[in-house]
Amino acid sequence: MSLKRDVLVASRVKKKLVRKPVMDRQKDPMWRLAHLENQMAKLSELVREPAEDVDRLVRIVAEDREVIRRQLLRKHQEQVRARKHRRASNASGVV
Repeated sequence: MSLKRDVLVASRVKKKLVRKPVMDRQKDPMWRLAHLENQMAKLSELVREPAEDVDRLVRIVAEDREVIRRQLLRKHQEQVRARKHRRASNASGVV
């Protein structure tokens, strides 16, 4: 029982010792600046991955859009050719 009590007392003493320097650190502008820079680095890391994912998705959509555009253009050109052919055959048949 005494050992358990000693451990609890020791942990409370450590907490008190740790708390006081933390308060002092927060008042120190250099520590605050370093802390903010660390937080910015973490946020940048967190934002980078979704941004890369969005870039990938935009690239995929652009590629798909280009493929669809080519298909529609090809279909349109075929329709234009068919119309020209019909006009030519109708004009030659009427004469």
